[in-house]
Amino acid sequence: MSIMKSALALALLVTGTAFAAPASAQDVELRIGPNGVRPVIRERDRGCSAREARAAALDEGLRRPQVVRMTDRSVTVEGFTRRGPERIRFANRRGCPLI
Repeated sequence: MSIMKSALALALLVTGTAFAAPASAQDVELRIGPNGVRPVIRERDRGCSAREARAAALDEGLRRPQVVRMTDRSVTVEGFTRRGPERIRFANRRGCPLI
């Protein structure tokens, strides 16, 4: 039985290399495990979500933060400081870096 699984894995590896470019472009991978072969769709590297931006704004000292604008490049959050209304912009990348 073990030899059969090894042969199947080798066959998938050999045929899988021919399809590596389209699969990686679509973020799909094949995983071989005790339950057999199964396709797994990987998440793309997400940017800064609204929840993450609000949390980052709280860390920066903004009270009652609200996301007012999201683009492909940035996330704008408005809230309040001791001096009054304030606006912060974060880059729309993983980790929400401050711009």
